[in-house]
Amino acid sequence: MNVATAGPRSLGPVSRIAYFGPRGTFTEQAARVLAAAGEELIPVETVRLAMTAVREGRADAACVPIENSVEGVVPTTLDALSESTPLVAVAETILPIHFSVLTRPGTAEIRTVASHPHALAQVREWLEVNLPGAHPVASSSTSAAAVGVLEGDFDAAVCAPVANEHYGLEVLATEVADVTDAATRFLLVRAPGELPEPTGADRTSVVAAAANRTGTLAELLTELASRGINLTRLDARPTRNNFGEYRFFIDFEGHVAEPRVLDALTALRRHCRHLRFLGSHPRADGTRTTIEPGFGNDDFVEAAVWADAVRKGDQA
Repeated sequence: MNVATAGPRSLGPVSRIAYFGPRGTFTEQAARVLAAAGEELIPVETVRLAMTAVREGRADAACVPIENSVEGVVPTTLDALSESTPLVAVAETILPIHFSVLTRPGTAEIRTVASHPHALAQVREWLEVNLPGAHPVASSSTSAAAVGVLEGDFDAAVCAPVANEHYGLEVLATEVADVTDAATRFLLVRAPGELPEPTGADRTSVVAAAANRTGTLAELLTELASRGINLTRLDARPTRNNFGEYRFFIDFEGHVAEPRVLDALTALRRHCRHLRFLGSHPRADGTRTTIEPGFGNDDFVEAAVWADAVRKGDQA
């Protein structure tokens, strides 16, 4: 399995990582990649509960899915990041998504196939060709579907390959996927504190609650563009307060330790009723930030020095 990850963490002690479970999900596979030796992985029932475990001190970090190349963002994760006390992402990994189809030993006929809705969407064509008479059934997770097969509720489950390590079912098929290069990105989030050092291949994330007026989103994006900062993801979620009001989740290249990124964040804050910093960390794909002439960190530092000299009347 080819896994893209940004390498080992060096962020102080972490002993317990909560992850979206139960055992046997792709999130468990991602947590294994992100965990250091000796760290305990704790399955919890939902993405929100994984983050709650961190906020309440029952876990030191949480591993959660953030986006899939086929189905897009994971709304529950976005919402949970914007709620309650802040958490920040300190690492990420990208897993290729290929499923296994599991059954109980001795199953003669497959009439129902269960899985998480995102998983069913990614194997729809395979099911139509290979199990045309089977009825797809949505479950709360891929591993919950495996448990349902084990208990006799369903005939087959579409699961992460790691599921069979826990449930001992029979593998009907493996490496199943309608899209051969499908992948999911996962985050490791924890309470605010020490951040990873900048690497030159970093991602910064924020959630912005901007004023509900014409041109607000354009203003936010202009602040990034005017500093030569490349946008990598933009999503909107309703605030749940007033119809038509949205939060914007923005990912962009760079690290908060860089002067140009910090300058952009302060500008974004001026345009927003609320701006939450969601972290800066190395990108799992290793894509390095492209900096155009005039937009380098040294350019911003030199400009600030010049402006300070003007203020003091020392301009040369």
